[in-house]
Amino acid sequence: MSKIGAIIQSSYFPWKGYFDMVHDVDLFVFMDDVQFTTRDWRNRNLIKTERGPLWLTVPVGAKRSRLIQDVEINQYRWQKEHYKSLKHHYGKAPFFHYVEALINEIFLGEEWDNLSQVNQHVIKIIAQQYLGIRTDFINAGSLNVTGIKTERLIEICKATGITHYLSGPTAKNYIEPSLFDEAGIKLVFKDYSDYPEYQQLHPPFSHNVSILDLLVHAGPDASHYIWGFRDAKNTRRGR
Repeated sequence: MSKIGAIIQSSYFPWKGYFDMVHDVDLFVFMDDVQFTTRDWRNRNLIKTERGPLWLTVPVGAKRSRLIQDVEINQYRWQKEHYKSLKHHYGKAPFFHYVEALINEIFLGEEWDNLSQVNQHVIKIIAQQYLGIRTDFINAGSLNVTGIKTERLIEICKATGITHYLSGPTAKNYIEPSLFDEAGIKLVFKDYSDYPEYQQLHPPFSHNVSILDLLVHAGPDASHYIWGFRDAKNTRRGR
């Protein structure tokens, strides 16, 4: 039986393409037992404002030699700051109320001291409760696999029974397809190029923002702008 999987580091309120990957697979593996990278999507993301894009950044210090799963959050003031920014810039969006419970829970309901924990918690809630995704989640750290780079990905696939590996397109720069062929695992690269635009409060339109932007503007129809539009196209072609 085939099993489609993806293996990716957790990110802070990631963009819609991240959830497109989650939706397309049977098993999504958080690979947070690898090196943390600074000035990356692990601890920050963008929202739209009337003055342009704004970074929301979780303060984790400048230490480089640590795994993502071990990254501690330095202080708690950031939670109220992020809450105020979202309320100020998105409060008048048509579906802000749709995600207000989530925003209240994450930023006002608990004090987070570990980056991986807050990232994974947010991703699971949005995937399951807001986008209706039924994908299973697992941590790579629980698998006790060895190897680096492509070899590590293959070991994770073998340990979890993944027969088809879905990769992000940027991985073409370093992934070794021949090793997947040798392991009998089908390698597929995700295409992010065809997402439709939606009405944003603060033009010009940008795809490269947090999933929160889509949720506050599209509400229950958010999935249409991630994968639903493809289903609609396929239905029309099948007529």
